[in-house]
Amino acid sequence: MPVLELLWRALHALLALRRAVGSWLRGGMRAWERWNSALALAFQGARRNRRRSRAARCRSDSRRLRKLPLHLGVVVADEEPSYADIANLVVWCMAMGISYVSVYDNQGIFKRNNSRLMEEILKQQQELLGLGCSKYPVEFLNNSNNKVDQVLTCPTTVKVLSPDDGKEDIVKAAKTYCQLVAQHQRRSNDLDVNVLDSLLRGTAGLPDPDLVLKFGPVDSTLGFLPWHIRLTEIISLPSHINLSYEYFFSAIQRFAVCEQRMGK
Repeated sequence: MPVLELLWRALHALLALRRAVGSWLRGGMRAWERWNSALALAFQGARRNRRRSRAARCRSDSRRLRKLPLHLGVVVADEEPSYADIANLVVWCMAMGISYVSVYDNQGIFKRNNSRLMEEILKQQQELLGLGCSKYPVEFLNNSNNKVDQVLTCPTTVKVLSPDDGKEDIVKAAKTYCQLVAQHQRRSNDLDVNVLDSLLRGTAGLPDPDLVLKFGPVDSTLGFLPWHIRLTEIISLPSHINLSYEYFFSAIQRFAVCEQRMGK
């Protein structure tokens, strides 16, 4: 009997220990859940503050500049294009109040994958600007100059271009003028800069670029709208990969202080 009694008491002790450990673990788990929830809320709050700070910084920086480009062209000559980095750049342009952005690479990679780039822009818009992204609506144009996506009234228009939107349009304009001459609606010696400009005016669906940011090691615009950039300021940067906002803004500052002589 003493042995059975000892076993019985040991069993009761083990059960009591089990209940105590279980209670302690449950309490620890609840504490962990409360701590984890508080941490998540703090992280979300910090993210919201960072978004507000980023958007506010873009607005503040743009107000400090003497001028902003109306149309910013982005020429990508890097070997491996980064959709996320280009999307970041476009969203910064939105927040700063730049009305038109065109994205170009001479291989036509972005144009062939136009929907992927636009999806990345919308994703980065939400990520970088958060709930305030409705303040920065965007309009996308497809290759026929038609709207493919629109959010509210659009202060920023984005278009993806390739070499087809440059030299070929000049050839089409020349053919059009030749047809007018053949139909005796024009004379061959009437052709001048203003006439050709009027034939090409609606080509890109955008105003002529004020500024082109060229990324990559190639010292060339690689056929980017050759007619439309006659008076454009061109700034070369090493790469668009991992482009920081500070580096982007320094290029915008350079444009803001440059004196454009408009060919004079």
